[in-house]
Amino acid sequence: MTNEFCTCEMSDGVAVVTIDNPPVNALNTGMVFELTDAFRELGERKDIRVVVLTGAGSKFFMGGAEVRELLDCRTEEEGARFSAQGQGLMDLVEGLDRPVIAAVNGFALGGGCELALAADFRVAAESARFGQPEAGLGVIPGAGGTQRLPRLVGKGQAKRMMMTGDLISAAEALRIGLVESVVPDDELQAHAISLARKIAAKGPAAIRLIKRATNEGLELPLEDALQLEMRLFGEACSSGDKDEGVNAFLEKRRPAFADT
Repeated sequence: MTNEFCTCEMSDGVAVVTIDNPPVNALNTGMVFELTDAFRELGERKDIRVVVLTGAGSKFFMGGAEVRELLDCRTEEEGARFSAQGQGLMDLVEGLDRPVIAAVNGFALGGGCELALAADFRVAAESARFGQPEAGLGVIPGAGGTQRLPRLVGKGQAKRMMMTGDLISAAEALRIGLVESVVPDDELQAHAISLARKIAAKGPAAIRLIKRATNEGLELPLEDALQLEMRLFGEACSSGDKDEGVNAFLEKRRPAFADT
């Protein structure tokens, strides 16, 4: 899959989606459509178990939205439509029924930071920088940043990032819980692929159910969330993956999951 603004390479159950819109990999309307199509297609493929999302080059994961497009947002309705477009993509990434790993190389600003927030994991190169600078343009994050960021790092840290527009380093992102790991720049791709393959080797049905239980359960009262877990555990027990996994463990061999 090759488009104007992104590419997708697939191997051994792992898809690598690369944002490619030089010079800063800005998020424009065309890229939103292409990434939306890419993730919808990946969601329909049984052979893809994990998705890695990264940026072309070494300086930008995504340098935010295409600022010129904001000039077309002159009314509340136009602004809301612009926001809905970005939110639709982020919701699709977050809601994909398999894990998405954001391998953040360089700057992840505005919509780029929001895109990383929609992933299940964020691994960052040491040179990565994160920021939500929208307030400096007189607007607010509109693709999920005001909601996903505080859920991940807490209200205080999120408000600090959004209200000051300050960029934070990969080390600071790790400290506040914005990313799960930081690696040397030249190891980022290999680290993300290794993590993806480790997950891809597990039972696909179980991985999907873990993502669903975690994402949906955190929005529920604990009692309801535990009931959700109970139902999804039952669903896992009825799968062929469970039989293969348990038998492989007892027979001391590597499981060959068929996603059934």
